[in-house]
Amino acid sequence: MATTLFDRTIAFAGICQAIKLIQGVARSGCCEHSALRISLNSIIVTNPASAFEVFGKEENLKLGLRTLINELDSRISSSELTRYLINILALERKLSGRRDSLAQLGNHLETVQRQIQHIDLLTDQMISNLASIYLEIITPLGPRIQVTGIPAQLQQIDVQHKIRALLLSGIRSAVLWHQVGGKYRHLIFGRKKMIEHAKIILTRNL
Repeated sequence: MATTLFDRTIAFAGICQAIKLIQGVARSGCCEHSALRISLNSIIVTNPASAFEVFGKEENLKLGLRTLINELDSRISSSELTRYLINILALERKLSGRRDSLAQLGNHLETVQRQIQHIDLLTDQMISNLASIYLEIITPLGPRIQVTGIPAQLQQIDVQHKIRALLLSGIRSAVLWHQVGGKYRHLIFGRKKMIEHAKIILTRNL
């Protein structure tokens, strides 16, 4: 798989898109359905030839690219987004170091790939299935990610399922980011270049 700045930007936009959707769901209980579908579908794209293939089209990551541009800048980055980023990247590193967990995850995702041939990905059942995978495989790896939102929303079962499914999507994009050469140092020394590249990608898809 290629390891260009384009690939790293696309993968990181995937993480940002998942986080932005989580923030929306945690506050209002809903989010943009088209972006939700793209993020959840990325989970089951397990053997992509490129980072681009995970999300289908550049325009599918508009929300993630905007989030990357608006919030990754060190001068304006929100502490909440940063906290989610750090936690997702840390969990992905733990997952990548556990062959048993990776094998389990692969088996579960094969099941989901079969299921979506008959059931739409955005049904409550499928989102619940993805949430269950997160609970079973990711949650035991480390401290739980504390999601900030409206308590009345966070108490809703369907909201909890959607958030966990989106966290799984964020981790999937973090896996991709590392596969295409993403390193922690890129967040410190390379964020300006990534922001500039995200602007280029976004501009040609307006």
